Amino acid sequence: MHFSKMLIPTLREVPADAEAASHVLMLRAGYVRQLASGLYIYLPLGIRVMEKINRILREEMNAIGAQEITMPVLHPAEVWQETGRWSEIGDEMFRLKDRTGRDMCLGMTHEEIMTWLAVREIRSYRDLPQVWYQIQEKLRDEARPKSGILRTREFLMKDSYSFDADEEGLEKNYKLHADAYHKIFSRCGLDFFMVQSDPGMMGGATSHEFMAPSPAGEDDVVFCDVCGYAANVELALSNPEKIEIMEWEFEDVHTPEKRTVGEVSNFLKLRPEYFIKSLLLISDSGPLLALVRGDQELHEKKVNRIIGKHRPASKEEVREILGVEAGFIGPVNQKLRIIADACLQDGIYVSGANKPHYHSKGIRPGRHFTAEWHDITLAKKGDTCAKCNALIRIERVIEIGNIFMLGTKYSAPLKAFYLDEKGEEKPIIMGSYGIGPARIAAAAIEQNHDKDGIIWPKSIAPFGVEILPLNVKDAGTMKTTERVYNDLTAKGIEVLMDDRDERAGVKFKDADLIGIPIHIIIGEKNLKEGLIEIKDRRTKEIMKVKIEDTIEHIASSW
Repeated sequence: MHFSKMLIPTLREVPADAEAASHVLMLRAGYVRQLASGLYIYLPLGIRVMEKINRILREEMNAIGAQEITMPVLHPAEVWQETGRWSEIGDEMFRLKDRTGRDMCLGMTHEEIMTWLAVREIRSYRDLPQVWYQIQEKLRDEARPKSGILRTREFLMKDSYSFDADEEGLEKNYKLHADAYHKIFSRCGLDFFMVQSDPGMMGGATSHEFMAPSPAGEDDVVFCDVCGYAANVELALSNPEKIEIMEWEFEDVHTPEKRTVGEVSNFLKLRPEYFIKSLLLISDSGPLLALVRGDQELHEKKVNRIIGKHRPASKEEVREILGVEAGFIGPVNQKLRIIADACLQDGIYVSGANKPHYHSKGIRPGRHFTAEWHDITLAKKGDTCAKCNALIRIERVIEIGNIFMLGTKYSAPLKAFYLDEKGEEKPIIMGSYGIGPARIAAAAIEQNHDKDGIIWPKSIAPFGVEILPLNVKDAGTMKTTERVYNDLTAKGIEVLMDDRDERAGVKFKDADLIGIPIHIIIGEKNLKEGLIEIKDRRTKEIMKVKIEDTIEHIASSW
């Protein structure tokens, strides 16, 4: 391809609203343009990268026996209503009515539609197992689209679905997908981890996420370098720092106008670790107290798994239900259900005294209150591993893929059954597996760039080689350029030739910005000696080779 004939609108200035490196560089290097918040146009270079990624996806999905199909983006509401997700999912779902008034939605995922198809096509155990996949547009009305193509309202997704007769089959397909994902992300040149995760709205019993370390990520992952434990912070188990047990006698202490842990901690000259935060929650089954140590934070999703949907009580509800204003509530003499973080079982603490302007000191769990003990706090720096007690580390990551053991969450309500060997009807056991191609591209840039621009891994670069003739008006330069271009193309190597009549400095800057792995620089001075220059974009190393050795040199390093 010739640079002069392609749409590659590079920019010298950093876009004002772009923060993530991948966002800045994809705009500056002419890979994408933003139409509106969360909506992007992929330009020719961007399309070429996505095609490379999708090719790898297809090759690895086909290798595990998955079959490609395509599902519609527009879905009738009744399919989603049968699983309950029509009402469970909030504003993230784009909803509309067709001209007949029928409720419809734009697909943000395809579990329901894939299951609908399975109902009609899978009859017997002889039809199982099946694995179907697609690479399809999804739409999600993100509240805060940001970081360029990392969080958008319209995005491409590779989603596959397994259908099995039993749990053993599901486990096999789950492992096949996990192994395929390792190959996909490795081939795309990413540094990544597989971690335990929360199934969230997808449901099911088990799920894992594939995470690419990057400061631009929106997730945090807990790692233990000693035993190898890794989990999304939403699910991660950890042990907070142990504290010395204080032998306080039980007493009420006057704490005038001191409500928060910070205020009471400073007033009593005690560290926050010696306090119990008592939080009134409102769940579908009624009000309850959640207790966490003063230096810890309650984790909403962990609590969700224990009590279901809930919300913090308002100040008015605290006063109405407990008879005291927020800031002075505690666990002693409470008749409500209490759930408490497990780290509170050992120790003697301070908490609200359930009367205005007083806190109780010397509270002993098991003596002064009883509770259900769970892990309900957010893992943080300084905690130790729940498995081996070594210090954990927390790293910011980009989610690039996920896998879910769905079980019968969708097959049961949609009546996706099969007949077993005995002629008995049983629900199909399902799995769901997703990868975001755009997230792979963005993560690759986040992990592979420098001050000058992108450094693409060879496997997903838009071109393998960029040729930079320094003087396009010189006949000898262009004759050699065309020869090298044609010979590389004949070898199956994709080449971009910068045939623009521009200064060498402009070409060099654009080449570094665009990030093609190998640059071939052809100038009159070197040509007089029968030489050209080959530059490695990643290492910046430049070597001079004979013109006749160029093709062999490039091909051998490919």
